[in-house]
Amino acid sequence: MMRVWVRVACLSFCLLGVAVPASAQVVHSVTMGAGIFWPRGFDSRVEGDVLVANKTQPEVFPGATASLDFEISDFRAYPIFGEWNIGFGHHIEVSIGVGYQNKNVDSRYKDLVNTEQNDADILQELRLRMIPISGTVKFLGGQVGGFQPYGGAGISAVNFHYTETGDFVDPSTLEIFADKFTANGTAFGAVIFGGLRMPLGGDVYALQVEGRYLFGNGNTGGTDAGFLGDKIDLSGGSLNFGFLIRF
Repeated sequence: MMRVWVRVACLSFCLLGVAVPASAQVVHSVTMGAGIFWPRGFDSRVEGDVLVANKTQPEVFPGATASLDFEISDFRAYPIFGEWNIGFGHHIEVSIGVGYQNKNVDSRYKDLVNTEQNDADILQELRLRMIPISGTVKFLGGQVGGFQPYGGAGISAVNFHYTETGDFVDPSTLEIFADKFTANGTAFGAVIFGGLRMPLGGDVYALQVEGRYLFGNGNTGGTDAGFLGDKIDLSGGSLNFGFLIRF
């Protein structure tokens, strides 16, 4: 994890060196907040995505598939985040931030039941935890202490932990077995965003509203790790609300 922080920080300051005039005044600030995250939709996810694979398993006998019954939108989450910002003048700012989100989704086999337990559903829990560490550059309009619209872009290293826990069906034998499959890793991607800062009685405190889109996908290990897909798409959009303090 420390190496990820170092990489993000180095790349951020390289971008900063290109963007910032040498004479700009330096102002530090922190932003803390929370938001809502929407995962990328079913039809646009990366090829080999494990969630798509879980929903589109083939027929195991006529009229019945081994697909799981859940929606991609069920992975909507509510992240929290914090950023350290270094502003240069009124219009350029570099930031290093970290977020956290975790979502558990209940699923079941759509067409298969446990005949040995009075046709009970065969249940699983799918869990996805994401910790994005981002380095970004913002370009702001207006003046510090006033309303400031802004936009920007950067890089992100997303530490992820994905698990499938519960009862599963072997498609070749139709036997039911209990298991837990786990994928961990760090996926590197990009982030773009735009937002508005609104001052609170001066130039020290401000509220922030931001729309952000994260691009990235990780490796699950595929069938060797017990998964139907060898990728997991971590991309999605978020609407974030923050509180900023300058010092």
